[in-house]
Amino acid sequence: MAVRAIRGATTLEIDEREHLHARTQELVEAMLQGNELTSRDVISVFFTCTPDIVSDFPAAAARQMGFGSVPLMCAQEMAVPGALPMVVRVMMHTEMERPRDMVAHVYLHEAVSLRRDLAQ
Repeated sequence: MAVRAIRGATTLEIDEREHLHARTQELVEAMLQGNELTSRDVISVFFTCTPDIVSDFPAAAARQMGFGSVPLMCAQEMAVPGALPMVVRVMMHTEMERPRDMVAHVYLHEAVSLRRDLAQ
């Protein structure tokens, strides 16, 4: 079994806790499903948010999904002028058999524009 990193991102329409949780859970679920994984396959998850997201931690949404025993961390993304606003990014470390070039990275909503080469 190899350790693989899965990238993902989504955007919010409004900075509200419920919306942040819904979009984060949608993204995490898509990352798991797209790679045929469960939370038991996840080693750790690192979340970042653009500075305009302050309503809650995305990790709180992941804990609600059963990630209570998975190490989770949140940080603020760099404030780069002209960057896409209201973005939650994820780097999920997992154990899986897939080769690196078969890992399904997931970009949802406006975040598709961040990595068209990786977006599903």
